[in-house]
Amino acid sequence: MGERAAGVEAVLFDWGGTLTAWHDVDFHAESVALAHAVRATPTPDDDRHAWARRLHEAGSVIWGRSRDLQQSATVADLFTEAGLDHDPDLLMAYYEFWEPHTLTDPEVGPLFEWLREQGIKVGVLSNTIWPRAWHRGFFERDGVDHLIDGDVYTSEIPWTKPSPQAFRAAMDAVGATDPARCVYVGDRLYDDVWGAQSAGMRAIHVPHSTIPADQVGHTEGVPDAVVQHLGEIAGVVARWT
Repeated sequence: MGERAAGVEAVLFDWGGTLTAWHDVDFHAESVALAHAVRATPTPDDDRHAWARRLHEAGSVIWGRSRDLQQSATVADLFTEAGLDHDPDLLMAYYEFWEPHTLTDPEVGPLFEWLREQGIKVGVLSNTIWPRAWHRGFFERDGVDHLIDGDVYTSEIPWTKPSPQAFRAAMDAVGATDPARCVYVGDRLYDDVWGAQSAGMRAIHVPHSTIPADQVGHTEGVPDAVVQHLGEIAGVVARWT
């Protein structure tokens, strides 16, 4: 991949499956939770489970666009794709469905503190349809929000990983200027490893997630390093620095 500039100025992290543990999720149950936000009264011909099926199908469409076109989306886009009107104030059932899967890995705090002590910026870049406030709330709940120099959620930008533009947005968020001095950490060999390397960064793989077949993507990158625990990243970065 060519020569790399010496040193590391920023380490950027994926969120789900990286800063949080990977959990297998019942996607039908997720869609049923989403259906609670539909702005209508269920009838025998159009009940909440029927709405859930439409939302599940819509999810496959918008995540397919992310995989193939690197096109971002929001929760509102999901309902639009399903042909359903929704009330954002009724998303609590959906939020509560996901909340148990959002816990920050206990090794994140010490790792972020170590990186900042070395003068290395800490960033987050997440492929997500959720609003910023949800993600920031999870970091605040777990006491690590103050250790993040910049964070980008693709619900706020036009692109998703593995687009180089998404990685550039994350660099801009932390004030990094040279991709060769940036490291990306993630659990996906397509979005995270291949994507980061295509943007000129080093990539560290955390290989504990079971990526659904329809999210694998067309190419798998070969990581510059593999870690079994987030705490190992400090040693990898120290060698590169």
